[in-house]
Amino acid sequence: MVNLVAAEKSLVHWVMKKAGVVPHTVEIEEGTVMNFWVPTETVKTQSKDKGSNIIISGGLLHEGTKSKSKAAAKPVVVLMHGFAADGIVTWQFQVGSLANKYSVYVPDLLFFGGSTTSRTDRSKAVQAECVAKGLCKLGVKRCTVVGFSYGGMVAFEMAEKFPELVNAFVISGSSNDNIFDTMLDNIGFNSLSEFLLPTSVEGVKKLFKVATHRNSCFPYRFYRDYLKLCCIRYPISIDHFPSYIDPCL
Repeated sequence: MVNLVAAEKSLVHWVMKKAGVVPHTVEIEEGTVMNFWVPTETVKTQSKDKGSNIIISGGLLHEGTKSKSKAAAKPVVVLMHGFAADGIVTWQFQVGSLANKYSVYVPDLLFFGGSTTSRTDRSKAVQAECVAKGLCKLGVKRCTVVGFSYGGMVAFEMAEKFPELVNAFVISGSSNDNIFDTMLDNIGFNSLSEFLLPTSVEGVKKLFKVATHRNSCFPYRFYRDYLKLCCIRYPISIDHFPSYIDPCL
């Protein structure tokens, strides 16, 4: 039987390509690759360019070679997803609206979508560093970062550590303050892992109820398929979960 969520993702990918945004894999360093949805022009430029050698010194990004990306002619917007889905699924309704006026880049954070690493450090700082390196390799000089939920936490890190790259940032449904206990009490969960990594259909329903602006009324099968595709098969275990939020945990 067809998984409804998997089928919907295939449709979204087709629509995004029609909007001029395509997936592109960037090798951040040995053992670490990130998938970015990028403007078509960026991929064409990358195929002619050997890319840049990126060095981080004192929190600053330095390029080994200059990129010739034409996509940078428009202001760059980077959309960072939350914990419940990968980049293009989270931002599917915004990309088409923004692509006409902006160069839209949508990364899959490490261990989401097509992004993986052999590094054991799973902190927000590592996520921010890898996204920044990837953008620099793609020829992005300055950008506005929009972060939702967990992506907002990573956006805070990027803005703090790489001010020469992040021109401005917008945060939705996120915070850099330690307010999780109060938030969890308000929404009826005992822990962040219980909220963000549901293990039952009822858990997925509660996640959607909190995460969506309007009450969702999807059929039972949709929630079940989402659980199978995005939760049970998640590459993130509950044991590893705290390190994504606070590397000291």
